[in-house]
Amino acid sequence: MMKKQLIMEQALELFAEQGIDATSVQQITDKCGISKGAFYLSFKSKDELILTVLDDFIKRFISDIDYVVNNREKENLLYEFYLSILNFFNEHSNFAKIFVKQQNFYISKEFIIKLEEYQQLFDRTVFKLVDRYYGDKVEDNKYDLAYCIQGFMKLYADLFFSMDIPVDMNRLCQSLVEKTDLIAAHTTIPVITKKISQLMNKPSCENYSKDEICTLIQQELQEMEESIEKDSLILLKEDLSNPKLSPALLNGLLENIRHHPQCKWISYLLRSYYAFEK
Repeated sequence: MMKKQLIMEQALELFAEQGIDATSVQQITDKCGISKGAFYLSFKSKDELILTVLDDFIKRFISDIDYVVNNREKENLLYEFYLSILNFFNEHSNFAKIFVKQQNFYISKEFIIKLEEYQQLFDRTVFKLVDRYYGDKVEDNKYDLAYCIQGFMKLYADLFFSMDIPVDMNRLCQSLVEKTDLIAAHTTIPVITKKISQLMNKPSCENYSKDEICTLIQQELQEMEESIEKDSLILLKEDLSNPKLSPALLNGLLENIRHHPQCKWISYLLRSYYAFEK
């Protein structure tokens, strides 16, 4: 396991056991079996570690859900979308509770801007979902429908983040699909129009460039141990600079890396890049 990833995972365990404030850098390094100097080579401070953990969590969420929207069969896409999100919330509910309860760490202006950009990326994923699942049937109210879908997610996330109650996931997802279908079929007075949606999504979020993706790949390669994921990243980086690989080979390489914790975000960016290029 890469040192940076090890620090993040061990720190999360300590945060869950004793709280963020009560956890010191010394305790984190002791649990990892590394020196303080090694910690500060990866993170400038505990606050930076916390923000990196949050950033990694959000990237994994966006990457996983975007993959579902682009790769599941259209017939069950809406159900699979809700199920993937709720399973993610359920799986990581303890993580979320740590940060909901303790929000007194420093959040920089740059990180807030980054969160806004992530929200825009997720908005794009929801719009893709609506387009794939409903097509032209909801052209007049798709922005309002996308807003309602996100509202459902935020509302029902409380079942996992604020209330410790058992949830029948299948029934919940079926209910959400039913509600969404009713809104899609019967809304005649949409509130969120394309213009309003654009006003809500400022500052604008641009696609990552080829050079930016290559830089991110190089950063990860420097820390990765020899593995099929590392070999796949090398080939993907080479293809960005000198395209030669077929779509089938590219898809296979992306499948190789998408489950690796440090590669999820890169796999998302590459899928978006190649879709944009097409």
